[in-house]
Amino acid sequence: MEFELERLGVHESVEAVFPPVELVDYLADLPVAVSVIGDDGITACDAVITLEYREAVLEVDWVHSIQAGVDRFPFDAFEDAGVVLTNSTGIHDRTVGETVAGYLLSFSRRLHDHVANQQERRWERPEWDAAFTLPGSTACVVGTGTLGKGVAETLGALGVDLRGVRRSGDPVPSFDEVYANDRLLEAIADVEFVIVTVPLTDETNHLFDAAAFEAMRDDAYFVNVARGSVVDEPALIDALEADALAGAALDVFEEEPLPESSPLWGMDEVIISPHCAAYTRDYFRDIGDIVRENVDRLETGEEFHNRVV
Repeated sequence: MEFELERLGVHESVEAVFPPVELVDYLADLPVAVSVIGDDGITACDAVITLEYREAVLEVDWVHSIQAGVDRFPFDAFEDAGVVLTNSTGIHDRTVGETVAGYLLSFSRRLHDHVANQQERRWERPEWDAAFTLPGSTACVVGTGTLGKGVAETLGALGVDLRGVRRSGDPVPSFDEVYANDRLLEAIADVEFVIVTVPLTDETNHLFDAAAFEAMRDDAYFVNVARGSVVDEPALIDALEADALAGAALDVFEEEPLPESSPLWGMDEVIISPHCAAYTRDYFRDIGDIVRENVDRLETGEEFHNRVV
């Protein structure tokens, strides 16, 4: 696809992740005008970098999502309008991997208990058999794409045995064994940690339902750094309340922010983070590097990197 790129807008919605002016300054060397824009400035641009979808972006030539997940963008509408959509796949492997490692270390070393006790000025050691170490434990990572591989590489360095679940079941580096999707329940049945990293699609919506939680060990921990709707949240809550799981670490939810009325807030063995597993002070630089590469590719007529539509 060819078009003239003269003005690139950084939509103010990226403020939820980093100050938009940081990205503008980082891209100041591009041969195009780069500026922070609001909703009313979208149609004056040829390309827009954004977190959120606005219908007005269908009037520009190119949209870049600062997230890897693009389920909020209507693909059919983009295709009909002839708008290029690119995403940020490939930059979150280490950040998400380290976040997941932090969750597992919190559970194994009881760090979340210590933080909670500190708030109450309470000096209380864990039960003698509550803490454990990660080497020799087994985790199943459901989704072996960029996020899944990043999780596997990080946990593998901590001595965790890794199995993965993907469509084909073909081998993937950093995983000791890989199961096909139709063997999901078998793959998660006998591991200490189940970690979800799949994108949200029609096939993965509520992939983790009551049957999946029933298949897991009652001393297993569940981790979701994918999308909230990959999990049937009421089914997860039921499993936690019935002690059918040891606990959960959740970065994403079906409704965000998580409502104050959710029972997840009050559960001792649940760690909640506000959809920020990929956050890093270098986030804007990572985004900028992808955008810069695609500006160069546009000039040379090459295919866009990370093109989704």
